[in-house]
Amino acid sequence: MTSIATITTPARPRKLVGAGRRQWIGLLYVAPAVALVVVFFIIPLCMTAWMSLHNWPLMGVHRFIGLDNYWAILRDTRFWNALRFTGYYTVIVTIAIFAVAFPLALFIERPRPLTGFYRTSFFMPAVIGFASASLLWSWLLNVDAGLFSPAAFELGLTEKKVNLLATFQPAFWSIIAMVVWKVAGFTMIILMTGLQSIPPDLQEAAMIDGAGPFARFRAITLPLMRRTLALALILSVAGSVLAFDQFYIILRGGPRNQTLTAVYWIFNQSFVSFKLGYGAALSMVLLVILVALSLIQLRLLRQPEGVD
Repeated sequence: MTSIATITTPARPRKLVGAGRRQWIGLLYVAPAVALVVVFFIIPLCMTAWMSLHNWPLMGVHRFIGLDNYWAILRDTRFWNALRFTGYYTVIVTIAIFAVAFPLALFIERPRPLTGFYRTSFFMPAVIGFASASLLWSWLLNVDAGLFSPAAFELGLTEKKVNLLATFQPAFWSIIAMVVWKVAGFTMIILMTGLQSIPPDLQEAAMIDGAGPFARFRAITLPLMRRTLALALILSVAGSVLAFDQFYIILRGGPRNQTLTAVYWIFNQSFVSFKLGYGAALSMVLLVILVALSLIQLRLLRQPEGVD
């Protein structure tokens, strides 16, 4: 009697099955985030790029014109003036924000009496929207019903009520003060996290070796905060390049169109002149500039090789 050998295929290893199941579960977890990115970023970006190749009025039939909108940008002196002013504003406000935020971060880094109160107070303006903050400062800067000009007049600091928004310099520095008040607390929190990530042993060893505060700041604090500084700098520069609310609500581009930002000009062309195709082309140019600036900042502040 011959026995019949039963041939069975080896069972699939449980580890492989478990790994595959975990991958699908992971994909399900990230699917909502991916869907949001696709719906609210990728698709609008593609639509903007497509619109930029058309003469796209608000009403009526759009017409394909190729790169004509981009050629028109080269001749648009108002846009380049707005871009120049945006660059000037970005440099000034970024320096001002870091000049205020870094000392505040150093002040609140270590536990001390009322540290929680200080952190909350300095951060509180950051929770206010830019539109709300702009409306608040629009009232504060009002020459008749505001706070600053009437208070200066009542205290005898000025001979008459001064309209801070009538000329470029006071209007520009008023906007700088408002943005620093609004954003410095947020930047302070980012920098504080970077300071707290520095091992205290390094600071103590440097103090034992006789290094002073400035030497420790230059040799230890700044190098170990490269990634934190890069994050804070990119957020600050990106927000400044895209500045719109404060200039629209407080100044309306004035005085004499001297405070027109790039985004303000895009808004003007798209929703005042109703040239949506041209506005889309301007948006794509600004996007390229913003991405280039971010890459440059990342390269300048990237972590040296061999440093974690």
